[in-house]
Amino acid sequence: MPVKHQDEQAVISQRAGTAQPPLYKVLLLNDDYTPMDFVVHVLQRFFGMDRERATVIMLKVHNEGVGVAGVYPRDIAETKVHQVLEFARSHQHPLQCVMEENR
Repeated sequence: MPVKHQDEQAVISQRAGTAQPPLYKVLLLNDDYTPMDFVVHVLQRFFGMDRERATVIMLKVHNEGVGVAGVYPRDIAETKVHQVLEFARSHQHPLQCVMEENR
């Protein structure tokens, strides 16, 4: 049986008490103008989904008004929101993308 040194035990104890940073949901919001195919494309391009998964999420957005595109640490979620909004605006679509803490 290996012998544990005092320093190793301190590191193990410190790790056990460290809380994970909060995660954030990136949400797409429904509107009456953005084409469904564009939403599918956004989900594939920015969230790495295959066409089938992206279509399922797009239909959730369409039918329920909101859909979760992914859950990420804060800085990544902020970047995703910014990328989607810029991409949508550059294609003249009003698609909304927001983030909220994943509780």
